[in-house]
Amino acid sequence: MHDIGALFLSLAALIVAARLGAEAAQRVGQPAILGELLTGVVVGKAALGLIDPAQPVIAALAELGVLVLLFEIGLHTDLRSLGRVGRDAGIVAIVGVVAPFALGVAAARAFGFSALEALVAGAALTATSIGISARTLRDLGALESREGQVVLGAAVLDDLIGLIILGVVAKTAAGAAPSAMEIGRTSAVAIGFVVVAIVVGQRVVPPVFARVATLRAAGSLGLVALAFALVMAAAAEAAGSALIIGALAAGLVLHDTPQRHPIESSITALGHFVVPIFFAAVGAMVDLRAFASPATLAVGFVLTAVGVAGKVIAGFVPPRFTGRRLLVGVAMVPRGEVGLIFAQVALASGAIAAGEFGAIMLMVILTTVVTPPWLAALVRAAPPAPDARGDGLDDLVVGARRPSGRATTAVRRRSGHE
Repeated sequence: MHDIGALFLSLAALIVAARLGAEAAQRVGQPAILGELLTGVVVGKAALGLIDPAQPVIAALAELGVLVLLFEIGLHTDLRSLGRVGRDAGIVAIVGVVAPFALGVAAARAFGFSALEALVAGAALTATSIGISARTLRDLGALESREGQVVLGAAVLDDLIGLIILGVVAKTAAGAAPSAMEIGRTSAVAIGFVVVAIVVGQRVVPPVFARVATLRAAGSLGLVALAFALVMAAAAEAAGSALIIGALAAGLVLHDTPQRHPIESSITALGHFVVPIFFAAVGAMVDLRAFASPATLAVGFVLTAVGVAGKVIAGFVPPRFTGRRLLVGVAMVPRGEVGLIFAQVALASGAIAAGEFGAIMLMVILTTVVTPPWLAALVRAAPPAPDARGDGLDDLVVGARRPSGRATTAVRRRSGHE
């Protein structure tokens, strides 16, 4: 009972600290994820020592937070909309994976990283934070633009490719040789699982959830949706892929169902509990002594530089794109939640040590911090009226957007109330 009480106190400290950190970050114009991450660093073993991220219950809740996050990404992804910008988004995505990955591996090897450590460093640079990019573009009134749609499509493809790379990294860390055949098999399993899940799921799942929606028991829809995501995650692992691939596929399957919005509301309510635990737990893994090392700081800054360069280059590659190319490239810069997943999985699997983990964390923080003001300078547009729903992926990653008094007055005037 004493251990249970201590666990409850640890969870309470983690939750309250994460919320306070999120609030502080939003007050200075930064995403909530950044505050939760830095708060985790403060309450972790390396600083105040209030939280042990290796504690089994905290680790399990953090893992659930990852699954909820990937499930939300899938729920937010409209494959039909992505098809309208498919060519440009595909080019941006491929270049946005290949260029940062190659630059990251080369930079890591130049710093003396092993082949596996360099592979992790390059892989951490491949993904793009959909939550941060989408929320920032929406607040600037650019989400529905041609550039915004290309960014969303490319970010989704980046994450899918990145998750495949993550699966290869995890298998390599477990002792498998990173041969071309193994990489091809892992990629085929991940892509095949998602394709089969969507094709079969769109025929089987909608009638099931239509029936669930008629149940009188409160909360049934959200709980069954969560169970579906957990089953899909377990199925992906059984098929030889990663748990998070299954969670993403579950969200993609449910996107077109009439019950998507109530499902999203229910899952977001759970996400407000488990997702901050994941971000804070990742922060708690940071060994502050690593940041005292000039080598760690140097690697972190170099990874940030090549990570930014690789994504910006990708925005300029589509040959027939007539939109603002720099805007597309900059919007692809933040690594955010997906970069944290890479770092956490790599550290837990033993693929990297504390120093390399600290360098990747520094890259994630810097790319997350620099993007919103850079995009604002490029767009130079007044924010749109606040989203009435305010729940979902961006609420979990970036935080609820509370309009200022000036913005509220402007909305009222446009509505004819003043």
